[in-house]
Amino acid sequence: MVVELAEDYKDRLQVIPFIYKNPEETTSIIQQKQSEVDIWVLGGPVLYPFVRASGSNQPFFFLQLDGASLTKAMIEIGYSDQRHLQNMSIDIIPKRDVYETFEDLNLSSQSIYSQEFHEGISIEELLDFHKKLYNENKVDTCLTCLYAIFENLQSEDIPSYWITPTRTNIRETLTNAIQYWETKYFKESQISVILIKITDGEENDKLTLSYNQYRLNLQLQSVIVNFSESLSGSIVNLGMGSFIIFSTRGSLQESSEHVVDLLDKVSLVTDYPTHIGIGYGDTALAAEKHARIALLNAQTYASFCAFLVDDQGMIEGPLQEQESISFSYRIEDREMSGKLKLCGVTITTFNKILSVQKRTGNHSITASLLSEWLKMTPRNARRILNNLVEQDMAEIIGEEAPISKGRPRKIYRINSM
Repeated sequence: MVVELAEDYKDRLQVIPFIYKNPEETTSIIQQKQSEVDIWVLGGPVLYPFVRASGSNQPFFFLQLDGASLTKAMIEIGYSDQRHLQNMSIDIIPKRDVYETFEDLNLSSQSIYSQEFHEGISIEELLDFHKKLYNENKVDTCLTCLYAIFENLQSEDIPSYWITPTRTNIRETLTNAIQYWETKYFKESQISVILIKITDGEENDKLTLSYNQYRLNLQLQSVIVNFSESLSGSIVNLGMGSFIIFSTRGSLQESSEHVVDLLDKVSLVTDYPTHIGIGYGDTALAAEKHARIALLNAQTYASFCAFLVDDQGMIEGPLQEQESISFSYRIEDREMSGKLKLCGVTITTFNKILSVQKRTGNHSITASLLSEWLKMTPRNARRILNNLVEQDMAEIIGEEAPISKGRPRKIYRINSM
């Protein structure tokens, strides 16, 4: 049925069916065939553990078996085969879906036995669930979502039916898989620009540069060339201690070399401040613009630092720390923009403050926390927060006692409007 319905998408995908008799075969199929496949669509949730056992990181989509699938099977039982819709055992489908289906059809569910799927349950246990109920005369009909169980029950002349996904679910799953792949492919093919700036803090005349500086630049070049090679990127030396690398978003994200590793390697060569800005974009111009914004944020944050700006203009960093914040450098609200000007707060700073507040998890912020994240003095942080309160862009929601002696510290909540 999947192959048949996939014909509707033949201009966007090629279907390669892999048929298995027992679910356990899924693991070896994935391991052996993953080089031929971009995305996997699997027959149902019972295959989860076998997919995990394969160790594959490819995208997986699972056909869902729900109330609609059960209704389809019950129509076959009651209408086509003229059997009663009581005393039945049903596996895999969530219990809620089972009992809601009977309720929707105005049928009693008193003699219905349900065993939903969970990762700890085995195929043998599901088979025993049906057989035990049938042998104890508690059920007259068994409904299973697994063909292997259906075959086994049939071989023992136990009345049984195989529940399959609906056509609607198959179409939805194929559509979701295609959309996921096209989005992923689009993002991976975006251009990435990496700007690297190493400064000694002195304005040197290029005509009087020392041989030591040339040697240092050559050492740095060697480190950065190796990093660029890991991305299959193109590198340009913009001058002493300044480099730009062009690559793709996919290459950067899949590379074994991370930009944080580059910072570490540069620090072994020199202790001069090093800043990296990464930008993504649909064009080289957009990617470079984002990389320059990222570099500026890195330069104003710390001595060894990297920031990233994605294609949507979201800024993330510092990348070298376990915890980073994400924020935008744009606000499309005139009233808010006007209030920020009165506060003396830039759009980028305001978005950073919102991001820090979100990271706390309790929708609040203090001046000390803000000063720590944004690398400013507590006094400056208090001034910014109080200015936001004056413009109704923040409110004081409480106080906290200081760790040592001193006045209680105010707790603020920023209003994102």
